Amino acid sequence: MVSVLVWLKFAPEDRTEIAEILRRLAEASRLEPGCVTFVPHHLQDDPNMVVIYEQYRDDEAQAAHRESAHFKKYAVGGLYQKMLERNVQNLIALV
Repeated sequence: MVSVLVWLKFAPEDRTEIAEILRRLAEASRLEPGCVTFVPHHLQDDPNMVVIYEQYRDDEAQAAHRESAHFKKYAVGGLYQKMLERNVQNLIALV
């Protein structure tokens, strides 16, 4: 199992557009055969900070996600164009 936290900071004026991009990205990502979960959040105390919790069956499934047409369209072509900051944390499950 591969788990990832992605932290993205956006400008307040982009919130509505970012929410729609995330909705579409999550919907398409959840249909991938190797995707276990893909859940975007915003921080309760900072709605301009998005946290995406992702889990994939294995490294190959995560790589397939990054090569998918919807990732390129919504993440690379949408989120990455609007983000002010980005931090990726790879997680190791304890149990």
